[in-house]
Amino acid sequence: MTKPRECSRISSMLYHGLPLIKKQQQDVLGFLEANKIEFEEKDIAANEENRKWMRENVPEDRRPASGNPLPPRLFNDSRYLGDYEAFFEARENNAVYAFLGLTAPPGSKEAEALAKQQA
Repeated sequence: MTKPRECSRISSMLYHGLPLIKKQQQDVLGFLEANKIEFEEKDIAANEENRKWMRENVPEDRRPASGNPLPPRLFNDSRYLGDYEAFFEARENNAVYAFLGLTAPPGSKEAEALAKQQA
């Protein structure tokens, strides 16, 4: 059995509403699960405390001009990491572990890319 990756706490803010948001959430959660990265889901649709926590912890410069920030939003403990677009860009650039504040596992594309840069 593979041991989960060490991390503080990756949180994915969830909302069970719009199909696009649901697809993005599934994409993020699928990646975390497939790579055995420990995470905690926080449902903002059913829990006012989670909704308030997300609003307070998304930096002002990352909030929409009007309305509230929409999920998925990712955090490592209370440190804001980014939204789906930032996650997607990091994944496309083989830099998701760095985005999450984690060390890339040996043999991963990200670890190999880092080794080439440092060589």
